[in-house]
Amino acid sequence: MKAAQDIILKPVITERSMENIQMKKYTFKVANDANKVEIAKAVEELFGVKVAKVNTISMRGRLKRQGRTMGYQPDWKKAIVTLTEGSKTIEFFEGML
Repeated sequence: MKAAQDIILKPVITERSMENIQMKKYTFKVANDANKVEIAKAVEELFGVKVAKVNTISMRGRLKRQGRTMGYQPDWKKAIVTLTEGSKTIEFFEGML
């Protein structure tokens, strides 16, 4: 069993993810081998909230260039976590609105 800090790597801060906060949807970069149940338990443990649903997306690494050298960034996994109606919000995201 992995620790919660090993599953939830960092929050994803984009315009679209900030718009979803009003609907109690939070976006995180997660470990590639984590499943939805592990992600839900990790978010509940780290932030003390109740999770209603987890959607996961496998993101392809982008092509990056530096001069004439090209390469790809690594693939990663994104999770959109929906909280229950009665759950409190995650304080970490509140200062960014």
